[in-house]
Amino acid sequence: MTKSANTMWGGRFAAGPDAIMEAINASIGYDRRLAPQDIAGSRAHAAMLAATGIITDTDAEAIREGLLTVLSEIETGEFPFSTALEDIHMNVEARLRDLIGEPAGRLHTARSRNDQVAVDFRLWVRDQCDQADEALAALQKSLLGQAEAGADWVMPGFTHLQTAQPVTWGHHMLAYVEMFARDRSRFADARKRMNTSPLGAAALAGTSFPIDRQMTADALGFDRPMSNSLDAVADRDFALEFLASASICAMHLSRLAEELVIWSSAQFRFVKMSDKWSTGSSIMPQKRNPDAAELIRAKIGRIFGANVALMTVMKGLPLTYSKDMQEDKEQTFDAADNLMLALAAMTGMVADMTAEHDNLKAAAASGFSTATDLADWLVRELGLPFREAHHVTGSLVAMAEAKGCDLPDLTLEDMQTVHDGILEGVFDVLGVENSVASRTSFGGTAPSQVRAQVAHWKEVLK
Repeated sequence: MTKSANTMWGGRFAAGPDAIMEAINASIGYDRRLAPQDIAGSRAHAAMLAATGIITDTDAEAIREGLLTVLSEIETGEFPFSTALEDIHMNVEARLRDLIGEPAGRLHTARSRNDQVAVDFRLWVRDQCDQADEALAALQKSLLGQAEAGADWVMPGFTHLQTAQPVTWGHHMLAYVEMFARDRSRFADARKRMNTSPLGAAALAGTSFPIDRQMTADALGFDRPMSNSLDAVADRDFALEFLASASICAMHLSRLAEELVIWSSAQFRFVKMSDKWSTGSSIMPQKRNPDAAELIRAKIGRIFGANVALMTVMKGLPLTYSKDMQEDKEQTFDAADNLMLALAAMTGMVADMTAEHDNLKAAAASGFSTATDLADWLVRELGLPFREAHHVTGSLVAMAEAKGCDLPDLTLEDMQTVHDGILEGVFDVLGVENSVASRTSFGGTAPSQVRAQVAHWKEVLK
């Protein structure tokens, strides 16, 4: 059964879409989230129309008051959303007409749904960049608290998930502070590029009305209007840049989540997750599962997927607007929601987790983690070429393996059977604390360097 014509389209269609067409065409089920941005854009547009003499001040005031009423109804849950009206733009306009009558019909002068949705969505994504920055700053502060507390706690550093060299807990935490700082810079860069206004581009060619696009750009916090009307309505780069930035940030979150899963296992016991972020087993009473970390690790796939999905939607579209672009929002909304949730959960987990100092130190001292320190000592003290020092050290590691001990447990006599120039002073570099303390190069793991970086980031994150 068909429904009556959609009067918002005018008289072009003798009959409205049937139920299936209505379902595939409508976006109000999700784009209602753009209501605040849609109303902000409409208010700015109406004020500009009045300022340029295109509509009267009386009509502009009626539109302004009516839009505020619509926004209040939406915020209180009283707004009568209609699928038949397709999207948030038509729903708002129809309700405005119910409230104020004829002046509502003047609001769409010199505007199209093409530039209207472009400005709404751009405003929404811009807000998400700001929220991501705020959430990332909170996560950095949680990591910084861990780094400051554990500036001199020794732990193993890994390559290939094999023990490599001793590092400090604080240094490891600061690595993620740096990663998330880059994420913040990506969101900031994306925000700067997206901060131009498509409003006034109309359907695709601009308008013959004497509009003031800079006025509406200023009112909405944009730097300037977009310079090409075709590009203004066709562009979704701003959403793609947000999703690309979100995907890289999500990847960082997943790496940290993976480490927390590994570190909290019985085999590692590097950290203890608080009860707030762990669950038990329905059958195994000894279990303490890092479910929050695992869920973060899984949700990241949705963010990656949104990025690929929107790239796929946009890749084959000729200029300017195609209905395909209606599929830009659900993916972006979902990615933003899951990114913010993952950031909040990770911030809480990091703030509440407890590092197991003794286990960290014991692990740092195992696996011949000071072998590189031994090779460096042979170069510095005995003047060996590094490749020869590497060979001598490898022979000593093999000896320790055969004896079932670690390098510091070898005797001086044992070592001298491999190279007779080795002296007692070699043992000064074989302790893990000595090892980390010696890494004083800028950006190194030495506690002195960690404390300097903590001080730097505390100033940055004020």
